[in-house]
Amino acid sequence: MPNSNKSYERKDEEMKFPKTSHFDAKLVRSKIMGPNTLKLCEELMEGDPIPPGSVVLDLGSGCGISSAMLAREYDLITYAADLWSDPSENMHFLESIGLTNKQVIPIKADANALPFARGFFDAVVSVDSYNYFGRDPRYLGEKLLPYVRHGGLILLAIPGMVRDCHDDLPACLLASWTPEQLDYMHDMCWWRAIFEQADDVDVVNMHEMKCTREAWEDWIACDNKYAQGDRAAVEAGALEYLNTINVALRKK
Repeated sequence: MPNSNKSYERKDEEMKFPKTSHFDAKLVRSKIMGPNTLKLCEELMEGDPIPPGSVVLDLGSGCGISSAMLAREYDLITYAADLWSDPSENMHFLESIGLTNKQVIPIKADANALPFARGFFDAVVSVDSYNYFGRDPRYLGEKLLPYVRHGGLILLAIPGMVRDCHDDLPACLLASWTPEQLDYMHDMCWWRAIFEQADDVDVVNMHEMKCTREAWEDWIACDNKYAQGDRAAVEAGALEYLNTINVALRKK
């Protein structure tokens, strides 16, 4: 594998997360479903801000913690769309932290069959989930872009690899995940090639996120079976090979 020391330097850079710190740490641990969603979301929003009051799709919103951040910290009208979470449970959680159904609208939705009008959203945000449904080169142009207005932003934090290594997977990755699970993870060049196949979209920015290591460390410190299952790989050195890719796209 290529030497990744340069990537490590970026990942280990000290970062501050003022908006994340507004959320109770115990609550965050109970709601995240992978590397710390709030830190990934805050870094993602740093580079390409979405104007307050915009109507935003939080695609693959999980338990709603990223939607809570978008609504409360960025003043965005947020549709929290997820196939596997219960909208009623998510609404109860959102109300418990002071948000209303005018700020966040939780819905059960399949990313491949979104139930919205064309051009409905000013922007799309997807944190730690796009790799599950966006690997098909046709997905962006056919299944997502139609629901974004012209000029709208699509901001993605995609779990990925420093370099694709599927032909020779290191033992540290296989300590927690199967080759089939790892096929959801790819490097920046692979993703750029996917995005460049879509018409009517410009790749504004792509780079490795700085908070990957910290976000993963927050996750494996959680007391649930999924975090415990991922711990073996991380402790064996998986973060030498894994990163998170920050993507900003703009619909033409």
